[in-house]
Amino acid sequence: MRKLILFMNMSLDGYVAGPGGDIMAFHNGGDDFEAFSAEGSNQVDAILLGHTTYEMMKAYWPTPEAAASSPEIARFMNERPKYAVSHQPFEPGWQHVTVISGDDVIGDIRKLKTQPGQNIMIFGSNNLCASLVAAGVLDELQIMLNPFVFGGGTSLFEGLCNKMDFRLVNTQQFPSGNLLLSYVPK
Repeated sequence: MRKLILFMNMSLDGYVAGPGGDIMAFHNGGDDFEAFSAEGSNQVDAILLGHTTYEMMKAYWPTPEAAASSPEIARFMNERPKYAVSHQPFEPGWQHVTVISGDDVIGDIRKLKTQPGQNIMIFGSNNLCASLVAAGVLDELQIMLNPFVFGGGTSLFEGLCNKMDFRLVNTQQFPSGNLLLSYVPK
């Protein structure tokens, strides 16, 4: 069975976005993040995104600017199959996209995990992640801890009602001071 893995940037004070949804501070980590992304992408053949995160990704990765600044990541984002989760169906407007909506999104994602292939990666999409963790569908959390604080913002599992326990399985430190923490549910 394929693993469903979350990759999420987080500030030292536990926010995945700053006040007003600010995520630009996460893009100052240096070349170490791109090295991780290129290496980690070899084991991923599909991307799962919430609708809001999907729209942000669609606005950037198919552009010439993305291809010039991060060619390997742009190629990965544009060529891999993508699944966008939404409350309502919508026209994706980006290649290799399937929209998942309807009454049983969690069931559809469970089916996706049983299909042949490599890992499925979720980038951002904190609302979707909270639902997947609560349903027991998420297999691994990769949290990139960034050495700064926002002082407020959006927490990763905002809205999650129950305590959940995780086990640390790996750490990786980067020259920028970023620390990748990998957890699995207990």
